[in-house]
Amino acid sequence: MYKFAATQKVNSRMTKDQAIDEIESLSRQIEYHNQLYYQESRTEISDFDFDQLLHRLIKLEEQFPELKKADSPSQRVGGAITKKFDTVVHKYPMLSLGNTYSEEELSDFDERVAKGLEGEQYEYFCEMKFDGVAISLTYEKGILVRAVTRGDGTQGDDVTANAKTIRTIPLSLGEGDYPEEFEVRGEVFMPNQVFQELNAQKEAAGEEKLANPRNTASGTMKMQDSSIVASRKLDCYLYYLLGDKVQYESHEQSIEALERWGFNVSKSYSKCATIEQVQNYIKEWDQKRHELPVETDGAVIKVNSLKQQKRLGFTAKSPRWAISYKYKAESAITRLNNIIYQVGRTGSITPVAELEPVLLAGTTVKRASLHNANEIERLDLHVGDLVSVEKGGEIIPKITGVQMDQRLSEAEKFEFIHECPECGTELIRIEGEANHYCPNDIGCPPQITGRIEHFIHRKAMNIDSMGEQTIKLLHDKGFLNNIADLYDLKVDQVLSLEGFKELSANNLINGIEASKSVPFEQVLFGMGIRFVGRTVAEKLALHYKNIDSLMEATHEQLVEVSEIGDRIATSVTGYFSEESNRVLVERLKAAGLQFSIDEAKLENMSDVLVGNTFVISGVFEKYGRDELKQLIKDNGGKVVSSISGKLSYLVAGDKMGPAKLEKAQKLSVAIISEVELEEMLKRR
Repeated sequence: MYKFAATQKVNSRMTKDQAIDEIESLSRQIEYHNQLYYQESRTEISDFDFDQLLHRLIKLEEQFPELKKADSPSQRVGGAITKKFDTVVHKYPMLSLGNTYSEEELSDFDERVAKGLEGEQYEYFCEMKFDGVAISLTYEKGILVRAVTRGDGTQGDDVTANAKTIRTIPLSLGEGDYPEEFEVRGEVFMPNQVFQELNAQKEAAGEEKLANPRNTASGTMKMQDSSIVASRKLDCYLYYLLGDKVQYESHEQSIEALERWGFNVSKSYSKCATIEQVQNYIKEWDQKRHELPVETDGAVIKVNSLKQQKRLGFTAKSPRWAISYKYKAESAITRLNNIIYQVGRTGSITPVAELEPVLLAGTTVKRASLHNANEIERLDLHVGDLVSVEKGGEIIPKITGVQMDQRLSEAEKFEFIHECPECGTELIRIEGEANHYCPNDIGCPPQITGRIEHFIHRKAMNIDSMGEQTIKLLHDKGFLNNIADLYDLKVDQVLSLEGFKELSANNLINGIEASKSVPFEQVLFGMGIRFVGRTVAEKLALHYKNIDSLMEATHEQLVEVSEIGDRIATSVTGYFSEESNRVLVERLKAAGLQFSIDEAKLENMSDVLVGNTFVISGVFEKYGRDELKQLIKDNGGKVVSSISGKLSYLVAGDKMGPAKLEKAQKLSVAIISEVELEEMLKRR
């Protein structure tokens, strides 16, 4: 046990050797009290005394910066600013799990396991499925060296600075029987109590409340300022151990090792000898899970033996030895007070139900999406109806039915609106489409601001110095009515907005100026032509080479372009038939935006890979993965995400996923290196 020593000022005459001893002592005390609080739920000192220990450590490290270690408890306070998160390729792919929703499907899974193991005895290990953000932690010699988000399963973002602020993630392990290098995976989450406190603070301050704990945790982990992350009091449960030198026979043993080494493992797990015991576990935790500090949406069932896991192997997307059981979405009954209508950037009208607030799956639900007029008609909604509300995936509320026997006799039926709620224009409904639209695309405020938000997106013009609120303020002042107005903005106009100083105003204008160098295909995507996404914009830019040729293209000519159908062709010709859109293009041209494919890029393009599809996997010496994808696209090839019998080539790099390699070999897909890909391109 550590006894708290009375705080004292840091001695400016302290020697380095004295500082080393003091820092080590303080670090041991702080970690001891952290362990008591987060692992054993008890304390021996007050919060004030703990803060004094931490404050003294920070001051000593400021006086002797060379003594501050990566695993110092002071790192949990945060303070590092990350402008960009580095992308890290996972050493072991982070695959998703298959889902099941019934006992019958669980039994089917059990039969597949039994068949795969050819009569061999097996058992299961069951855990709760936490609704948070998957994370991978790498330790070397007992020190946390890297924390990476799941990303796309192959690669994720390096969020080490933010992960260090989570007090239940060990920065160092001390002595133990752990291997020199290993990886542990888990789920970062915002505890329900912390989420409720945060929302209460926002409500008191008159700010918009946060949607749910899962999204808040996800957004927090991607914040640039780690001190803000530290203030959000995130938590983390660990549940999976990986490593070349990890020597255990079962998942149960690896979980016991994680607990022994000081990791925060939820006590909600259980070993089950049969599928019937698994089903009992699921039933037991259907109610008990609400006692946990984190949102849950199901249970994870794993074959316990690691050798048997290896024998069962993987599909292209998930392990055959594990499955996720999803609990049925919770439902509640509440009153429908009204239906309001929201307008999107394309003019699409979305009806939203306003409900009497009701507690559902841990959060208060006040609104639910109704999608379109067909949904309102299908449900036969009336004013004041008592309705059944569910959370799809326990996140997005939806109305699933009406208590017809409790409908008031005088209740008025909801009729879908005929005019835009924002500008009053009569709505239209295109034949064959479910949604209604406001056709006033140049005068309807949410359409104007929505198109500008789309235009500045990082995958379009990449103007990251401007946000949604700034766009609205500029529009309200009359400075911003279309995307071309961006390039007429002046510093003094920006300075007139609340919250802007000279530096931030100049940064915004400089960001707009820098966007003029964005390539043609991104400009075309940013213009927001309906049905013209990133891939379509690339196809059109490469085919027509410049905006003038594209504007003059007929419907018949457009559909001749690879992967361009009637719907896209109709949208493109319709867009450029509007005089206001042609004027917009001319203004953007005059501002200096790129409206033709770069000649140097054209020189490096060909159709040598036309008709071939590629999957890229692993780490490469000469190219980044995105560079390889672009190289293939520039030469007529198509990049896809999954391996099938129709795939032409798997471009394999170092540390590629074993499942992809195995599947490619099984399907006799050609496997090539980046050097061999370059050889193919030399034929152009």
